[in-house]
Amino acid sequence: MFQESYIECKVKKGITAAKGFKSVGIHCGVKRVKKDLALIVSDVPATAAGVFTLNKVQAAPVLVCKEHLMNNNSFRAIVCNSGNANACTGEKGYKDAVAMANETASVLGISPQEVFVSSTGVIGEKLPIEKITTGIKRAAAHLSESGYLSAAEAIMTTDTFAKSHETSFLVNGIEVNIGGISKGSGMIHPNMATMLGFVTTDAAISKSTLQDLLKATCDKTFNRIIVDGDTSTNDMVIMLANGASGVTIEEGTDEYKLFEEELFELLKKLSIDIVKDGEGATKVIEITVEGALTDADAEKAARTVALSPLVKTAIHGEDANWGRILAAVGYSGIEFNPDKFEITINEIPILKENYFVTLPNVVANQTLKPEKINLLLELHGGNGKATCWTCDFSEEYVKINGSYRT
Repeated sequence: MFQESYIECKVKKGITAAKGFKSVGIHCGVKRVKKDLALIVSDVPATAAGVFTLNKVQAAPVLVCKEHLMNNNSFRAIVCNSGNANACTGEKGYKDAVAMANETASVLGISPQEVFVSSTGVIGEKLPIEKITTGIKRAAAHLSESGYLSAAEAIMTTDTFAKSHETSFLVNGIEVNIGGISKGSGMIHPNMATMLGFVTTDAAISKSTLQDLLKATCDKTFNRIIVDGDTSTNDMVIMLANGASGVTIEEGTDEYKLFEEELFELLKKLSIDIVKDGEGATKVIEITVEGALTDADAEKAARTVALSPLVKTAIHGEDANWGRILAAVGYSGIEFNPDKFEITINEIPILKENYFVTLPNVVANQTLKPEKINLLLELHGGNGKATCWTCDFSEEYVKINGSYRT
């Protein structure tokens, strides 16, 4: 696993960086010992946006969240348990998800439709709903602006560190804040979302504008990370905007562009944290494809390389096997001229046009020593460009997933 100095996982205020938000994470008994219940609350009504898994098998909380988002315009809270996904649990699972919303609404004095519900963990096990509803009562009594770390910890499953970031910037001299937390380590493959992510801002943004912003930004961040190629049943990203800063963000303005840039940087950090924490990962791999016919082709090629077990294992073994990379682009389905293909690893050319190998294998392998690998693939066929992030495959990945339920 990564050394702490590389992870740089010092948790700031994150989810409560935005004005008017409080949070908490507690242990309620879903897990044996660790925190397993998070609550995030806005002091005032907020607009919301959400993106959800495209897996046809969707957990009960995903269904409840989609219903609430479609039928309501005002939201106040997010409740999330870890340790149990409440997926493939039938009618009881749906009722349990509703019960989580109802209990949260009851203790906060709001409507159940103002609550988003999320769960993560093992699939196919019934939720210990009594423990969770009791925990919700206890959590609500401990909400605070300083509860950001405990909330980030409470949504973790096989994660090894809490993922939390924030950003602040000025709009016409007034401070605007965006904060977020996420979880994810395995079963990570972009099909929106790829994990769980919760984001808050104290800007005022209409529901439709917020939805457009979140979807577009997630497509370039959370939808560009790959650990293992599996898309979960519970994936979602929820964003709340409560307007507590007094700043309104409207589409087509300079303020909108600035907000979009800041949101992108925040979600990018959260996304890369997930890749850093990939199950058994020892290296983060940034794959950039340039010179494709279109951006879509570049993304397709980058995704294919990021998904290749042979590429991921070669990088883990620090073997600069460029043939595996070229082969992956070759079966990605895009049009390109293999004779023009070039590979650069950490700014060192490895392969030039017409299959010219620039370094002996033993020297090329040294480019894969660092924990952060920048892989640049140049196709020389157009202006298309895209970046994806992935991690290596190690022996530890097999060990973790071979005993996930034990």
